[in-house]
Amino acid sequence: MSNWLLPENLADVLPMEARQIEDLRHRLLDLYRKYGFELVCPPLVEYIDSLLSGTGSDLNLRTCKLIDQLSGKTMGIRADMTPQISRIDAHLLNRSGVTRLCYCGNVFHARPTDSLSSREFLQIGAEIYGHAGVEADLEIIQMALDTVNAAGINLPILDLSHPGVVRSILELDHNASSNSDLVVSLLREKDVTGISELTKKFIRPDTIKMLQSVCSLYGNVDDVMLNARKILPSVPGIISALDSLQILIDALLPNVQLSIDLADVWGYGYHSGVKFALYADGWREVLVTGGRYDNVSLAFGRARPATGFSLNLRSLASGLKLAKSKAILAPWGRDHVLLETIRDLRKKGEIVVQILPGDYPDQDEFLFDRRLVLFEGIWQVSYIS
Repeated sequence: MSNWLLPENLADVLPMEARQIEDLRHRLLDLYRKYGFELVCPPLVEYIDSLLSGTGSDLNLRTCKLIDQLSGKTMGIRADMTPQISRIDAHLLNRSGVTRLCYCGNVFHARPTDSLSSREFLQIGAEIYGHAGVEADLEIIQMALDTVNAAGINLPILDLSHPGVVRSILELDHNASSNSDLVVSLLREKDVTGISELTKKFIRPDTIKMLQSVCSLYGNVDDVMLNARKILPSVPGIISALDSLQILIDALLPNVQLSIDLADVWGYGYHSGVKFALYADGWREVLVTGGRYDNVSLAFGRARPATGFSLNLRSLASGLKLAKSKAILAPWGRDHVLLETIRDLRKKGEIVVQILPGDYPDQDEFLFDRRLVLFEGIWQVSYIS
């Protein structure tokens, strides 16, 4: 094996893309700061007991583990930063009121989600702690919409769901609740045939019928909400979930393109309330995922309502058009006036590249549209025709 080959599903980020990622990172963190979110930077590695507290089995399978040579304890390379942010809010900041936190950092997955996915992500996101009302969910969703708009993506599609619907159905049937992992896997694939075979697990026929009905409850928000209230039982958990969704729908329409999927069980063991995903035409993958997860911080000794979102910044940037930065060419020299002129241009925000002796720059990242020339004893910027 050549010593310059990388492990599978890992890749270097080259200059133009790296600059695009950094520009977008700066733009988004500045946006979150304007909303009043404070930046935190947790470590890349920490003890596994803390890193996986309050999360489901999916995150455990995605986490690479290693032994700390100092303590002998098992550590993990984070696969998701959200549990770390919850730990900071609950255990370190320990505020009584609402806390708004944002973050950006690398995460690593033990296995790729598919053959085309990378195992390393640059995760950026924002979380609100301390408010259980739908107002916090609405603020987070608006920030997620502003995030994709800041990246230049217009007319995103917002898909809403609520795990409380499926959870309430399962709670009505002990055998269904005992086989929740199997049920969730079938709902994830909308496998109506597989759901019908749940009779082998002694799940009641009425429960199976409700689960099959949930598989069809996706698409247009008005139709789905109307049919859900007709088809599903009027138990408190389902009513509460549908009411929460309706409040968001009323607040977001008609300014946002909405869809709904009540069989979306992504993050079922993690999310406690409204969850959402953002899509856009021409994009293979989901752009942003988020939702409410009130139960996570209990593992850190302090239960706090929580809602937030995150996205893979590298994936988002890679789908955008790469743009070269305009730059000025300057000759090599140590002339005092030349150096002062270059320094002044850089202070004004211009990119100035001095040509080293015997070289001509051919960087892909820059578009050299101007050059510094000496005209009548004065260094001047001249456009390259």
